[in-house]
Amino acid sequence: MDNFIVSARKYRPQTFADVVGQKHITDTLINEIKSQHLAQAFLFTGPRGVGKTTCARILAKVINSDENTQPDQDFAFNIFELDAASNNSVDDIRSLNEQVRIPPQTGNFKVYIIDEVHMLSASAFNAFLKTLEEPPSYAIFILATTEKHKILPTILSRCQIFNFNRIKVIDIVNYLKVIASKEKVEVDDEALHIIAQKADGGMRDALSMFDQLVSFCNGKITYDKTIENLNLLDADYYFQISEALFSQQAGKALALFDEILQKGFDGHQFLLGLNDHYRNLLMVKDSETHKLLEVSEVIQDKYKEQAEKCDYGLLLNGLNVAHRFEFEYKTASNKRLHIELCLMKLNALPYLMKGSAQESSDDEPVVMEFKTAIAIPVQKQKKRKIIKPRAVVTSSPAVRTESHIEHKLKIANPKSEVNLIKDETLQKIPKLNAASVSKYKTDLADKKALDLANESTESRVNQPEISTNTHPHFTVENVRNMLNELAEELIDTKNKKFTAALIKGKEFAIQDNNILYSFSSSIEQKQFTDCLIEIRVALKKEFGADKGIEMMVSISESEAKQIFSPNQKFAKIIAESEAVQKLVEKLNLGIKK
Repeated sequence: MDNFIVSARKYRPQTFADVVGQKHITDTLINEIKSQHLAQAFLFTGPRGVGKTTCARILAKVINSDENTQPDQDFAFNIFELDAASNNSVDDIRSLNEQVRIPPQTGNFKVYIIDEVHMLSASAFNAFLKTLEEPPSYAIFILATTEKHKILPTILSRCQIFNFNRIKVIDIVNYLKVIASKEKVEVDDEALHIIAQKADGGMRDALSMFDQLVSFCNGKITYDKTIENLNLLDADYYFQISEALFSQQAGKALALFDEILQKGFDGHQFLLGLNDHYRNLLMVKDSETHKLLEVSEVIQDKYKEQAEKCDYGLLLNGLNVAHRFEFEYKTASNKRLHIELCLMKLNALPYLMKGSAQESSDDEPVVMEFKTAIAIPVQKQKKRKIIKPRAVVTSSPAVRTESHIEHKLKIANPKSEVNLIKDETLQKIPKLNAASVSKYKTDLADKKALDLANESTESRVNQPEISTNTHPHFTVENVRNMLNELAEELIDTKNKKFTAALIKGKEFAIQDNNILYSFSSSIEQKQFTDCLIEIRVALKKEFGADKGIEMMVSISESEAKQIFSPNQKFAKIIAESEAVQKLVEKLNLGIKK
């Protein structure tokens, strides 16, 4: 048995003239070779199977050829191919840099083709930069990749970039016809279009499917055999279903869909094909868009025949429904019911459009907007007059007098005579840091200015407000509940856990509108005064700003003045604990003097 060579290798283009669908690139390369304006580095980027590596090999061969070159000479000693997917380390690039220093033994250029260059590591790219920017005169680099966005910008700036396009369906079909004639294979035109559409712009994929079908069909490729082998849904199903829907035969359409499911086809693929079918029907309605159909002439005639039976508005609304259901397919819990509902809505389109057309006086087709459950025709509706309720003017904070606003501005000014922190109050707090007092004043003044801005915004809205006095009574129990809630909020705050425990556990007293705190040390006092802003804001919010509540903080003189030395502490422990006294006597311990 002879060794079989796949078509993708057997019919790989050997000259620029054989390259399919990339004329804008081949013409540019040919002109650069003729004018001897070759770049030092090229970057070929594009989808898979469109001819990047093929063009790189042809370019490497052409620039080393001359008048005395034999046709079968391939200059293998001058062409070096590196797979960056498996050689992506710094050592691999260093080895390449060392090879570049050696000039070619035959020919004019040494060409380095690096495939899948985006797989190189960042360190390998950096090691490659200097050589890529200033290579020897005889070295040319051709980089090929399918993911240009993964390449460093410093590499891209050193290369001439050529973007390869997806090959058109008609170009793939024509090339497959040439190969089929050389291989003496009978093939239907509809089958070639199916292969080209399935290849999605890649010639290598198309040739692989062609070889597969040649083996499956035993030398004669037909449309039926093609869709059977490639597991594609026959386009005739879409023609039958749309014909049933246009004639309001929902039962027939649902039966055809059940037959499709019985053959093992996926519901999502069916919806995608239904969208394409309605789209092609719309394209064939206009002579300008008729050329956008990428199907065979036989299928085009079927589209023309069916499109003549329905108007443009019906097709447009049908495409709108099918597209919406395809978009929502992944989120549907019952996939089959979701598609059946789509078919039933398509079946009801003529009735809905007929009713909407009677209500509309325009001659243009009625375009309907469909939601998930209900179809609603889009029509111009009369604007209804909105009657706003009259605002009942009451005594409200929203209505501000001029004197009241001036008073607020006075409070918001940090340099004003009226200040929330009274001098006599600060004098009652001993050993309070001056910087903390200054920060306290500034922060509280900023907060009052923010409150003033919010109140001014409310006054501009002119919405009536009802002033109510729902603040609780200023009692020890209510203050304790408020402080406990504040402590719970401060527990989760960074560096406030000790302060939260102090607020929650420390006892206090109330005299008139003053809250009296007494601490046994300056450390506790400092921890507490650092949170005075939060406490005052919480008191204002809980009991109202008009109460004039003040915080009185002091240190207990009886405990603050008494300072124990280490020996005094030890003597006190011995005096208070009988067990410690026995231990001292048993071990013959003494106090150091």
